[in-house]
Amino acid sequence: MAVELTKTPSFRLDGKRALVTGAGRGIGLAAASALADAGAHVTLAARTSKEIEEAAAAIKARGQKAEPLTLDVRDVDAVRKVISAQAPFDILVNNAGTNRPAPFVDVKVEDFDFVFGLNVRAAYFVAQAVARRMVEAKTPGSIINMSSQMGHVGGPTRTVYCATKHAMEGFTKAMAIELAAHKIRVNTLAPTFIETPMTRPFFQNEVFRKDTLARIKLGRLGQLEDLTGAIVFLASDASALMTGTSMVIDGGWTAE
Repeated sequence: MAVELTKTPSFRLDGKRALVTGAGRGIGLAAASALADAGAHVTLAARTSKEIEEAAAAIKARGQKAEPLTLDVRDVDAVRKVISAQAPFDILVNNAGTNRPAPFVDVKVEDFDFVFGLNVRAAYFVAQAVARRMVEAKTPGSIINMSSQMGHVGGPTRTVYCATKHAMEGFTKAMAIELAAHKIRVNTLAPTFIETPMTRPFFQNEVFRKDTLARIKLGRLGQLEDLTGAIVFLASDASALMTGTSMVIDGGWTAE
């Protein structure tokens, strides 16, 4: 009697269209590169045209498919207009985000509004616009909301950032419940501190760096390549039964 061996689902994304926000640098650029490498046609969105034009050109120079899209995701009307005019995307990496760390008692209203405006309001309505097109076109898909380990725990000087990422974890679960009927999966990726242009200045503070490394059980800061496999996994059929949850890549930070 022949042994039936389980088939491994494909991590390939050939023929899929992906949108990555905040794609000019850091995690967004790494996500765009990884998705293109797996075969997707990637649209790199950001406010800064030069960065995404250069990034798209670098991806195309590898013989892969990429195009830039200059877009301020905080402008909800512009987001709706641009995305409704596009062919539906199969994948969204909802990555644009920011942080303005400050002690809780010193947080300024304008900083609170700025961080919430991008990390919650903009991210929410980008996901809505992309999901609407998927539903209209009856296209199954994967929405990956870029969260953080700080969406699962707290941290000093990060009350606002933690609030935004806990909010994202919440709306991801609720979106997943509503969109499941349309075969649209919604998950978060929740990294620890990754060395990027946004985080590098934090690590110039030796006390902060030592404290961070003490909390990451594997004893090192995250690198962009620590996330790219997870991004491709969440985008592909390899994660076909995964929705409404968080993939935490934190070197063990949240384990205790």
